[in-house]
Amino acid sequence: MHANLFKRWRVLIAFALAAALAAFGLVNASPTLAQGDAATGTITGAQPDADAAPAQATLTNPIRSNGADPWIEYWDGYYYMSTTTWDSTVIMRRATTLNGLKTAADSVVWNDANTPNRCCSHWAPEFHRINGTWYLMYTSGNSQTNFDGQKLHVLRSTGSTPMGPYEFMGTPLPNQWNIDGSYLELNGSLYLLWSEWVGPDQSIRIAAMSNPWTVTGSHATISRPSLNWETVGSRVNEAPAVLQHDGDTFIAFSASSCNTPDYKLGLLELTGSNPLSASSWTKKSTPVFQQGNGVYGPAHNGFFTSPDGTEHWLVYHGNTSSSQGCGNTRQTRVQEFTFNADGTPNFGTPIASGVQFPAPSGE
Repeated sequence: MHANLFKRWRVLIAFALAAALAAFGLVNASPTLAQGDAATGTITGAQPDADAAPAQATLTNPIRSNGADPWIEYWDGYYYMSTTTWDSTVIMRRATTLNGLKTAADSVVWNDANTPNRCCSHWAPEFHRINGTWYLMYTSGNSQTNFDGQKLHVLRSTGSTPMGPYEFMGTPLPNQWNIDGSYLELNGSLYLLWSEWVGPDQSIRIAAMSNPWTVTGSHATISRPSLNWETVGSRVNEAPAVLQHDGDTFIAFSASSCNTPDYKLGLLELTGSNPLSASSWTKKSTPVFQQGNGVYGPAHNGFFTSPDGTEHWLVYHGNTSSSQGCGNTRQTRVQEFTFNADGTPNFGTPIASGVQFPAPSGE
């Protein structure tokens, strides 16, 4: 008799406790004693939904401070990133997420300190996988203060990742000033793209290659700064970057002086059959990416895809003040982009610093 009375009181107390907890939002009250056992008076509380989707990862810009001329590739589970160093080295970092690149350690993958003709002012490294091998192309010269000797140089990886180790292969254009090299692979042929002075204009040039470090045949100019938005501060077309999508080939390039907030992206589209002919390229009459949302001079870009291959991403540098110019204030920034109905890329506007946006699909 006393035992049964005690059990009833214990159940009543358990009900009262469950109701109090529910009032404070700690458990879900229900006729079944908040998922408890009425016979024993135990309370188990709310259970997580086993089928709930994981929260979408997010990130914010910038990815790196002092990160001018960035290049990112996703390869075999890692993002690899390299930026301008200004000194004798080429550096690279890697991480499994874009957010992870913010704190990943830099590794020196190449050092030209003991090579006088390319010892200094290392700019704009890019790494490309060509015929199953990684190649790294960068710009450097023979002085930290005089940039007249800047030229492209090419390394070949003897390892299986973009981090090398690397061996020096050559200087594709040894006889003139040239910067910002990149590769175009098209219909089984390889081409070098770069920026060079043609008269008063810093222009985009192209030449065929017999291998990733050797130029063959003549050089052609495919874009000169001819529109008003390409000539702010200086007459500049530089930093060509290839984008290929659904059979279309585009070259994004940087226009105007990087010392101005009006440094921006233009776009060429291959509309003819011969990439070595200027008439085969059509320039969009307006810029495709420019300052906005507190980001100034957004340009010198590259492209990469999400880990699952479903998204296209833009990497570029930008400043947070209109007066910062071409120095080490430039930050590495990223954002997803889409394509217009006519097949051309739509880069949108720069995402403001500190604004959260979804991380790439597949992370």
